[in-house]
Amino acid sequence: MNCFGRRFRRTSPARGSSKSELVPSKTPRINGWSWPPQPLQVVGWLVYVYLAVVTFGIYVPLLPRPWSAVSYAISGVSFFIHFFTNIATVTIDPADVSVRAKKNYSNPLPLFDRAKQAHVIQNLHCYLCDVKVGPKVKHCGVCNKCVEGFDHHCKWLNTCVGQRNYWFFFGALVSAILAVFMLLVVILFIFVQHYLDPHILRTAPQFDAMLGNTTWLVFLPLAPVETSSAGLLTLAFITVMLCTVCLLLLTHLLGFHLYLFYKGISTYDYVKRKRQNEARKRDSEAKNSCPSKPHSSTQKSHEGSNDCEPALSQSPSFFNFTNTSPLSSRLSESICTELENFKTSAEKENSFNYGTENPTENNTRAISMSVITSKKPDKSEEDQGTGETSIPVVQNPLGSSVMAQDPAKD
Repeated sequence: MNCFGRRFRRTSPARGSSKSELVPSKTPRINGWSWPPQPLQVVGWLVYVYLAVVTFGIYVPLLPRPWSAVSYAISGVSFFIHFFTNIATVTIDPADVSVRAKKNYSNPLPLFDRAKQAHVIQNLHCYLCDVKVGPKVKHCGVCNKCVEGFDHHCKWLNTCVGQRNYWFFFGALVSAILAVFMLLVVILFIFVQHYLDPHILRTAPQFDAMLGNTTWLVFLPLAPVETSSAGLLTLAFITVMLCTVCLLLLTHLLGFHLYLFYKGISTYDYVKRKRQNEARKRDSEAKNSCPSKPHSSTQKSHEGSNDCEPALSQSPSFFNFTNTSPLSSRLSESICTELENFKTSAEKENSFNYGTENPTENNTRAISMSVITSKKPDKSEEDQGTGETSIPVVQNPLGSSVMAQDPAKD
């Protein structure tokens, strides 16, 4: 018995194997708190907590009196606004009003079947949500629902950014930039003053009992914890690197959305136009490259057809037809035909002998040249006479040329 030659048999039909079958998919996401959370969402909250602890627990309390109050105010407002707008953006459901009005909104939706419809939303009707939608609505594949005024799906917030929560998203972006920039300025000020005049940073009452400048206090004034100067500067360096990365990413995102404001489009429209332009560019390149191929092939065939007569003129033959009579044209055509047959036969022979010389090449050349010389016109036919005399022809043993025998030498 050959077990490997048998095909595997399925005892039950595979789920979703048919393209025309609507298979229930995942449940639509209500908002950013829907399970499971995205890894980037968790990373974002960890970075927020770390920067908040470092700002209000370590570096801002080290500032002197006038500047510490200002830093508390600006940083506090920035962190609070970012926290509030972030929570609002994640909590608000950006789905279309017709989707939110459905009673079975949280039930699983079927997968899209392209065998029945070309697009998910067609003629302002979503075939997955089974509702009428507006002209600026798009069905998000990640959230699996129609989003009103869809802009983009944010993995850092684990939800879609649409018309209902866009301005909260924009406020969270601006407040995050302000908070990170303020923390960066505070850390740079402390780093410089640590080497120039460390007494300016030791104005808190808890430092009165500290004799040396190498011991520092953090988490002032509620729970002071002693640390070394190297630990304070190492933490400052790590925080500066993290703030720089965050500031670059957030500034780039803010500049991109300001550009979208100027153009009056959304992120989805920008990506859609970019893809369309790339598709048009590929189509134009394909159209420009396609006509060149037939042109090159016709040019090669034309050059190949023109190589017939020069090859004959360079061959060591006795005959040189210079007249343009119909007989000579027919003869030249027969010569070209015989040469083409010779090349074809030679190529066939060489195709089976890779890297070796064809053993029948000399015999083929001798036969082809003998056929060519047999078609030589009589002298009487050239003079349009009635005689039947002809000149005897002798074949060269080497097969490379044709020699005529002179009757006067006999």
